[in-house]
Amino acid sequence: MPPSASTPTSAPAAIPAQAPASRVIARPAGQAQQLVLLFHGYGADEADLEPLGRSLAAEFPQACVVSLRSPEPCAAGRGYQWFELQGITEANRAERVARAMPGFLDAIRHWQRETGTTVAQTALVGFSQGGIMALESTRDREAPAGRVAGIGARFALLPTRPSAGTTLHLLHGKRDPVMPYALTVEAAEHLVRLGADVTADVLPFVGHEAGPEVARCLLQRLRTYVPLRVWREAMAADPGTPGEGGTFH
Repeated sequence: MPPSASTPTSAPAAIPAQAPASRVIARPAGQAQQLVLLFHGYGADEADLEPLGRSLAAEFPQACVVSLRSPEPCAAGRGYQWFELQGITEANRAERVARAMPGFLDAIRHWQRETGTTVAQTALVGFSQGGIMALESTRDREAPAGRVAGIGARFALLPTRPSAGTTLHLLHGKRDPVMPYALTVEAAEHLVRLGADVTADVLPFVGHEAGPEVARCLLQRLRTYVPLRVWREAMAADPGTPGEGGTFH
């Protein structure tokens, strides 16, 4: 990816009143070639994933990188939540996620319009509860992004079919005391059986966090993993020539 000037900022961008509160971490001087949207965990806000966002902005200088805040204050009294956790069970989790999903998808479409980027040029990166929302946005529907990364996250329900044109990156700390890493292993095995385009990384010395080791792993995946659709397109065009990749599109 050729270099392009970007302008980081630590203050929230000026956005329409109806749009969710967001922090623009970096934007290119010209037209953005990629859009990276970050979604925080339960009880946090748009500042929580800024260090991860700055790492992504440094790696992809042509990307507009934005960290979004959930519009719903956390019921626990601190930070924000994408959906209520009190009284949550395996039986009602999917319903709670579904109620929050229209606003979540609206926020994604808002930033795609603001930046003039497409679904294929968009990457969603969610941690914990934000990761659940990001992964669920791809489940059994047309996904809103070409790449979706769930960090310390899970599906509310496992998909019944692969999301065409979308690559999923699952990252999980093996020492996660909040959300067992076995959920990522189970999801990855299930997605492979469905024929989905997925990577899964279990980091042995990482807990429930989106710190530097997670950032390094995610950057490597975004930078070097060639989406399955690219390989298929390349092989269809010329079976003797490997596909080109290394960035999200």
